Order: sequence, then structure tokens, then C-alpha cells
Amino acid sequence: MSVQVASMPRIQIPNVSLLAFRVWQRNRDVYLNIWRAEIVWPLVDPLITLIALGIGLGDFVELPVEQSYVEFIAPGLLAAFPMWIAAGETGWGSFFRMENQRTFDAIVATPATIDDVVTGEILWAATRACISVVYILVLATAFGAVDSVLAIFVLPIAFLPGLMFGSISLCWTSMARSVSQLNYFFAAFITPQFWLSGVFFPLSELPGWVQTVAWFTPAKHAVDIYRGLVAGEVEVGHLGDVAWMIVVTGIFYCIAVFAMRRRLVR
Repeated sequence: MSVQVASMPRIQIPNVSLLAFRVWQRNRDVYLNIWRAEIVWPLVDPLITLIALGIGLGDFVELPVEQSYVEFIAPGLLAAFPMWIAAGETGWGSFFRMENQRTFDAIVATPATIDDVVTGEILWAATRACISVVYILVLATAFGAVDSVLAIFVLPIAFLPGLMFGSISLCWTSMARSVSQLNYFFAAFITPQFWLSGVFFPLSELPGWVQTVAWFTPAKHAVDIYRGLVAGEVEVGHLGDVAWMIVVTGIFYCIAVFAMRRRLVR
């Protein structure tokens, strides 16, 4: 009597082609048609924050370092607001393209694969994050919060945190059954990082266990890198921040690909 043994599911590496660029291009073309509406929040919100907190509240804040409060929060804003942009693009944006507009179904009906769709979506999220960084860097320079020409390197480096948050957000989107379920992700994951990753106050002033928890938050590493570049104080430890973000991005990218295959393959 023969015994059949259930085979384990095969784990396939991402099957990505140049068609992923076409997915990115599709999202870019849509953005170019609606950019006037899309520019409001990424530009106005950081501006209000710099004025209200950096200048207004800054007169009442004493820092352990010799710098103004607007100089302190500007590098953090370079990480915090693009984090929202990237996560929102592969959160609400990808969900509507997947469920409401059925764009994903239309794309995979072509020679493009689901892996191409996932990759193109994440690449576009990173692109949106970079666009947001440009706005904020210009604002920070106008407010006199940039102390070093090394700040220009924020622009190419910004693509990595964009990929990271785009990948993380798309993982949740692949599991969300309704758009309202995305609120859990943003409330429990994105919002705490906005306030607890060293953007608005030095983490060194917090209890040790909070600093330990903060180290594992993705935004904290982006904040540290940007703060070093804007102040002209780049350290060897920043290479560890980059390596950490690369690892996190790779892990969540693979999870997003696997999860989207399970959701979209019928």
C-alpha cells in the first residue's frame, strides 16, 4: 500500500522583469495628471509643522545640544512625512488599485506578473517618498535648518526608506479585506513611529527600555542618517543604519510578493 506524503509549498524567488517599470510608469502618468492636488499635503503639512513647532514651540524648548529646535526637527521631518507618503501609496493607493479599480487584475492579464506589480508599486512608493523629501529639504533650507552641504545626499538615500515603508505597508495591504482595516496598520505602526523615533525630541532623554524599543522602529534609522547628513556629522554607525534598512526592506519585500501571490492567484 502506497502512502502519499503531502508536498510542502514551494517558495519561489521573486520573478521580476522590466515590466515592473511599466507598472511604475503607469502610476507616474496618473500622478502627472493629478499632481496639483497631490502636492498640497506633502508641502503644506511640513511647512505648518516647521512654523508651529520649529519656530512657535521652539522658543520654549531647551535641547541638550546647541542648536535651535527647528534645526533639530528638520532632519526628522525628512524621514517622518515621506514615511507617511510611501506607506499611504502602497496602503490606500494600492488597495484601491487592487480592489476598487481592479488595476492589478488588468495588469496581470498582460505578460506582467504579480511580482512585477508588487515591485512596480513599491518602486513608485519610494519615488513618491523622494519627491516629498525634495519639498521638505527645500523648506528646511529656507528656514536655515541645513548646516552642511552633505544634506544633498539625503535625496538619493531617501529612496531606501521609501522602499522599506512601501514594502511594509504593502504586506498589510495584501491581507486587508476592507479599506477600513488599513486604519489598524497606520494607527498601530505608522503613527507611533512619527512620534517615537526621535523626530521631535532626543531619544537619549527617554528611559533605556524606550530607547531599545525605538531602535527597532524603521523610521529611527532614517532619522539618524538624515540628522547626520544635515548637520554634517556623518558617522560609521550610519552604515549600520543603512544595512539594517536594507535587511528589513528585503524581508518585507519578499513577504509582500508571497502574500500578493496568494491573494491574487485564483
